[in-house]
Amino acid sequence: DSKRVAYPARLGSKWFLVVDGTEGKEYGMVTDAVFSPDSNHLAHETKLGNKSFIAIDGREEKQYDDVGYFVFSLDGKRYAYAAKEVDKWLVVVDGKESEKYDGAGDLIFSPDSKRLAYEEYIGAGHKRFAVIDGRAGKEYDGIYDLRFSPDSKRVIYKVDVGNKESAIVDGREEKQYDKVGYFVFSPDSKHLAYTAKEADKWLVVADGKEGKRYDYLGIPIFSPDSRRFAYAAQETGKWFVVVNGKEGKKYDSVGHLTFSPDAKIVVYLARLGDKQVTVANGHEGKPYYGIAPIIFDSPNSFHYIATDAGVYYLVEETLR
Repeated sequence: DSKRVAYPARLGSKWFLVVDGTEGKEYGMVTDAVFSPDSNHLAHETKLGNKSFIAIDGREEKQYDDVGYFVFSLDGKRYAYAAKEVDKWLVVVDGKESEKYDGAGDLIFSPDSKRLAYEEYIGAGHKRFAVIDGRAGKEYDGIYDLRFSPDSKRVIYKVDVGNKESAIVDGREEKQYDKVGYFVFSPDSKHLAYTAKEADKWLVVADGKEGKRYDYLGIPIFSPDSRRFAYAAQETGKWFVVVNGKEGKKYDSVGHLTFSPDAKIVVYLARLGDKQVTVANGHEGKPYYGIAPIIFDSPNSFHYIATDAGVYYLVEETLR
């Protein structure tokens, strides 16, 4: 809430945390102070001799050989961090320790703060697996982009399988590709889209179904009502927007793709030669030398700043 300030400070050989102007207890080292999202709690990493531990609101947790990756849940009521004992790592969740493994990765709470997911690895080859709600998943060569859906009910991440990549969607391994790109959930969490590369072509995979192959792709977006999705695509040097599988007019470039608040209008900027235009549901606006990002004022009206011949304009457009 921007109302509080905390920082580590050193005086001579001792370190302490300064919170809202008040000096705290002295330690051998104090690092990585973090407030909870609701600003009601404060945690920091501390060293005392050759041991490390987390202190939360001044309460010292168990001492370990090392600690890291501390995170609060979004509601500020829960916490988790990784800790090392001898040569093994474990995860501490609300004061309770997990099993021990050879390493741990980033810790992620779900949006509703009820679930936790993180990456662990084990063995000399450092095979990696996801731990979701305390349950370990299948081992892979690598794990990336672990995340929850907006409603916290779904989990997705990307894995390395040899020299291929695959998306793990709700525990199910999808088709392997040469590369898996960006993940996007719909606002209602019922739909999922991501980009993937096969040979020299890119495609969008939406709810497990493959789209058309293109030379390059932009990041997919869903409409606010979750019923439509769109993305920019390039083919033979020209760019265009694809909405629910339907290709739009080709341009030299397209960008700033967005939906109106009521999801009925898809609008973006397009360039032809040295001019830019807005394109709203396929209708082109007046061309200008340059156009700033589009901002919606109502479900059917938007404005932007345009420039032409050294003059700047505030342009307002309304679709009937």
